[in-house]
Amino acid sequence: MNLKAILRKHALWLSNKGGKQAKLAGADLEGVDLAGVILAGADLERANLKGANLREADLEGGDFAGAYLEDANLTGANLAGIDLVEANLRGANLAEANLVGADLYKADLTGATLTDADLRRADLTRANLTGANLTGANLTRTCLAKANLTGTIRGETNES
Repeated sequence: MNLKAILRKHALWLSNKGGKQAKLAGADLEGVDLAGVILAGADLERANLKGANLREADLEGGDFAGAYLEDANLTGANLAGIDLVEANLRGANLAEANLVGADLYKADLTGATLTDADLRRADLTRANLTGANLTGANLTRTCLAKANLTGTIRGETNES
C-alpha cells in the first residue's frame, strides 16, 4: 500500500480534480504519522490506527466505524460529522478536537482526554466514558443516553 499516493489521490478527489476517495477500511496504520493530513470523507472503517498521530488532521465526515484508535493523538483534529460508531478510542487524546455532530454510539472512550473538545450535537449514546477527562468540553445538545460516565472528570463543562 502506497499511503502517499492514496493521500495525493484523495486530495484531488476532494478538490473535484479527478483522483479517488481514500478507502482504507481495515488497513493497518498503527503508529503512522498523519499530523495535519486532510482525509475528510475517507473510509477508514475498522482500520487500525493505534497510537497514530492525527494531530490537527481534517477527518470531517469520514467513516471510522469500528476503527481502533487506542492511544491515538487527535489533538485539535476536525472530526465534525464523523462516524465513530463502536470505535475504540481508549486513552486517545482528543483535546480541543471538533466533534460537532459526531456519531460515537457505543464508542469506547475509557481514559480519553476530551479537554476543551467541541461535542455539540454529538451522539454518545451507550458510549463508555469511564475515567475520561471532559474538562471544558462543550456538551451542548450532546446525547449521553445510557453512556457510562463512571469516574469521568468533568470540571468546567458547557452543558446546555
